[in-house]
Amino acid sequence: MDIVFAGTPDAAVPALEAFVESRHRIRAVLTRPDAPVGRKRVLTPSPVKARALELGLDVIEASRLRGEVIAELRALKVDAVAVVAYGAIAGPAALSTAELGWFNLHFSLLPAHRGAAPVQRALIEGRQHSGVSVFRIDEGMDSGPVLRRLELPLDHPDVATALDDYAHKGAAELVAAFDDLEDGTAVLTPQSGEATHADKIGVDDAHLDFTEPAQAIIDRSRGVSPSPGPWADVDEKRTKLFGLTPAPEVTDPPEVGLLTSWEKTAVLGCGDGWVHVAEIQPFGKARMAAVDFLRGRGDIRFDPLETSAEPAADPEQGA
Repeated sequence: MDIVFAGTPDAAVPALEAFVESRHRIRAVLTRPDAPVGRKRVLTPSPVKARALELGLDVIEASRLRGEVIAELRALKVDAVAVVAYGAIAGPAALSTAELGWFNLHFSLLPAHRGAAPVQRALIEGRQHSGVSVFRIDEGMDSGPVLRRLELPLDHPDVATALDDYAHKGAAELVAAFDDLEDGTAVLTPQSGEATHADKIGVDDAHLDFTEPAQAIIDRSRGVSPSPGPWADVDEKRTKLFGLTPAPEVTDPPEVGLLTSWEKTAVLGCGDGWVHVAEIQPFGKARMAAVDFLRGRGDIRFDPLETSAEPAADPEQGA
């Protein structure tokens, strides 16, 4: 089939590469325009655009699907559009540009976790399994009929690892769905079951409450690592923590919010026990091993959540 591939972030690149190796023909790649990145706000192409240009593919850049871009897509006369995290809503005009429709790879088992952050929300909720779904886009929010779905473990240490895994496994599912469409064997199944929503992750979602159980804190940290990064305040200054794992071997009663050394590791007191902390990023400083930080400073105690301030964004800390 002749297709357009629409995507923007790193998670969309495996599917783009899978289509290049498939029997389908990519007529153009649709992605969002170059955007400023980093402290110096350097204008940078999306990962999908960068890879598409390396592959010698034509690129269409658009932040909204209307006007000239609709005419450009319609002129291509493609059979279908493959979408992976493109980042803009496809309305009726856009959806009419492909004969068979637009088909999206979503990183959840729909109708669970519709929306912008399905993997992040599933990790925060402590889910042990999730998956990927390929569905035909309609005018609702991730509500169209499903062609393929694949259940997968969700045992990854952070979002970056989970998304990379799901992106590669999902790429194969998306190409297989397009094979089925071309062969006339695709079955579109209406979504059934309770729909849940996965709103975009914000900085407040990454704020850790150490009065919660240890596992809940670990789950939240996995769901917001590496970005925006799990954090709490020390003397009203945002401090990030990374690599939180269970510490059942520490049997002393926990001191909630205390980061201290234990057997050459750093451990943090939570509501029902302790967790290991691999790395810390104090406000305005680089990430470092938490145990090394404690060696130079001694124990630290995080501010209680109810008195924690909301400081301005730290220009020295990465997202």
